[in-house]
Amino acid sequence: MPTVDDILEHIGEFHSFQKQAFFLLSLLSASFGPVYVGIIFLGFTPDHRCLSPGAAELSQRCGWSLAEELNFTVPGPGPAGEAFARQCLSFEVDWNRSGLGCVDPLGGLAANRSHLPLGPCRHGWVYDTSGSSIVTEFNLVCARSWMLDLLQSAVNAGFFIGSMSIGYIADRFGRTPCLLVTILINAVAGVLLAVSPTYAWTFIFRLIQGLVSKASWLIGYILITEFIGQSYRRTVGILYQAAFTVGLVVLSGVAYALPHWRWLQLTVTLPTFLFLLYYWCIPESPRWLISQNRSAKALSVLKRISRKNGKPIPVSLQSLSPDKEVSEKLNPKLKPSFLDLVRTPQIRKHTLILMFNWFTSSALYQGLIMHMGLSGSNIYLDFFYSALMEFPASFMIILTIDRIGRRLPWAGSNVVAAAACLVSVFIPEDLHGLRVTAACLGRMGITMAFQIVCLVSAELYPTFIRNLGVLVSSSMCDIAGIFTPFLVYRLTSIWHELPLVVFAVVGLVAGGLVMLLPETKGKTLPETVDEVENMQRPRKSTEKMIYLQVEKQDIPLH
Repeated sequence: MPTVDDILEHIGEFHSFQKQAFFLLSLLSASFGPVYVGIIFLGFTPDHRCLSPGAAELSQRCGWSLAEELNFTVPGPGPAGEAFARQCLSFEVDWNRSGLGCVDPLGGLAANRSHLPLGPCRHGWVYDTSGSSIVTEFNLVCARSWMLDLLQSAVNAGFFIGSMSIGYIADRFGRTPCLLVTILINAVAGVLLAVSPTYAWTFIFRLIQGLVSKASWLIGYILITEFIGQSYRRTVGILYQAAFTVGLVVLSGVAYALPHWRWLQLTVTLPTFLFLLYYWCIPESPRWLISQNRSAKALSVLKRISRKNGKPIPVSLQSLSPDKEVSEKLNPKLKPSFLDLVRTPQIRKHTLILMFNWFTSSALYQGLIMHMGLSGSNIYLDFFYSALMEFPASFMIILTIDRIGRRLPWAGSNVVAAAACLVSVFIPEDLHGLRVTAACLGRMGITMAFQIVCLVSAELYPTFIRNLGVLVSSSMCDIAGIFTPFLVYRLTSIWHELPLVVFAVVGLVAGGLVMLLPETKGKTLPETVDEVENMQRPRKSTEKMIYLQVEKQDIPLH
């Protein structure tokens, strides 16, 4: 009996209907960028110092310039460190005292400024920015700076919970209704986030966005891959991820035009309500309908596709059957469990290496973006340039994985990202152009690694545990996202370049581990555990082993 792939070969694997669906779902992919890494603009931390009541009035009375005011009223280097002292401590001085002069206002209080007592910022902070961010509005600096880390960790915790639970719901109740519901929740939560009155509400709405936004992105990815034929599936999957990069490029321009975080959040959220129109544009996946024994409805969807493509379905193909993979999932003898991921040597090795690479790719990708936001340079241009580097990364994957293979480009991209991080540590601050170049190379390398791990994960598991294996290994991506903000911001407080050193080490380890995996270029997807266990063995030795086993059991070969 024919399968969906058989019918798509006749009505078009990537024609008018699929191109329209791909364009619409790519818009959804692009809208995911502001949720995933938008914190770099929403939570931008500008230079700041303690607000000292009376100091501004004294500066105005004395006619100080801004540089003179900072020199007289803001602590300099001290035992707590220059940056911390300048931003988080203030002199325990009453600046309204009439005895303070204009030449050296603190000279009469102590022989040396370093002997003056310092205390925390009791009256708030002054921020050197013309715009606003979550940080400036809720004062998430100094002792409260961890609360900014918590906001991004909440989003990634939502990613983890949502992709697991909503992924199950989509398999149970259908792709399209689940997609529409997650789009609606994400849009409403985004608007509420833009008007949230307190930090607690901001945290809640960010968590809700995390719960549904990645799930809707994944459902869109599944839908487009299930609508198209096998010949185009890999390329379209990469281009769908490239659409996410388009969203990042647009985000940098919108953030530059709207430096106030609430207006920025509202602007990137309101267009997502238009995705609810997909109710009339995106039908249910025919593959899912077949898996639910709803073949008549699946055939109706395929006829809709055929009319759009202008290619009728042959009468001989109008009797559908589940794909082989679906049939094996429904086989009661094959009940996948988490133990299947570690029971045999090769699958156990694949699982552990894939988990580490998913963790590394996410940590480096988000970490490099966050570290860029702390560089103190033009965050908008730096973000824009590095986002552009993701486009050549996508096209390099398309050009190499079916020619060179998966393993070498994958390992090489991890090494390039690690080397770029390590080189950046030794580039002086005044060579800004060179630092941006290194950051762009690192971004390109880790983008390639991220996209290749998405592709290869499904190729290293047998059919009956493929979805489970990809789900479990890719969950480390979200676990990494929970810890990365704390890793970047806390290590930066110790030494600004320390996160780059950590990224370089884990990137090199990830690249080395990739070389322990088998090459999957030109190989069909493994169907059984034995096929996976034999993936790295030479073909001749494998055939010889099978022959000896058959001969030992006295079973005829024909």
